Amino acid sequence: MKGTRAALRYAKAVLNLAKEKNLAETVNADLLLIASTLESNNDLKIALQNPVIKSDVKKNILTQVFDTKINGITQGLINLLIEKKRLNLLLAVAKEYAIIFDFDMDIEVAKVTTATPLTKELESKILDKLKTLTNKAVTIKNTVDPSIIGGFILRVGDKQYDASVNGKLNLLKREFEDNHYISKL
Repeated sequence: MKGTRAALRYAKAVLNLAKEKNLAETVNADLLLIASTLESNNDLKIALQNPVIKSDVKKNILTQVFDTKINGITQGLINLLIEKKRLNLLLAVAKEYAIIFDFDMDIEVAKVTTATPLTKELESKILDKLKTLTNKAVTIKNTVDPSIIGGFILRVGDKQYDASVNGKLNLLKREFEDNHYISKL
């Protein structure tokens, strides 16, 4: 992704400043809000990346959307990105900040892919089980993918557990193919 190194530098600088002011969690919440807003509102994302729209107009848009909801450090980041004409990096900075914040706070992010959204009850059961397995604080990021038909795919760190219907069907298909070739020998 273009600008990832620059986004990481901005994210590290903001995290260091936020830690000095004991506001790292607040800034993390702000940047998660910004990231989810930009990802869910394509028109806003396009407007912020459009080089034809002037910086002061972009700043006004962001002020109207986030002004009362974000901390001064987060607002300072937005102002700096506008000043340096790097506002197109805002989403990338927000994502990088979340990654390094979680690493710094020793929080493990579990990615759960399901055919339908997780219920709060099931999410809480998964969190309890993951906490005992990892001995770390865990957060869940749920992705909905109807193509897995049912079940779930769980990824924690570099480990993946596929308990999806689609995964089991693929495994069964491979077993039949292997047995078919063996029987011809």
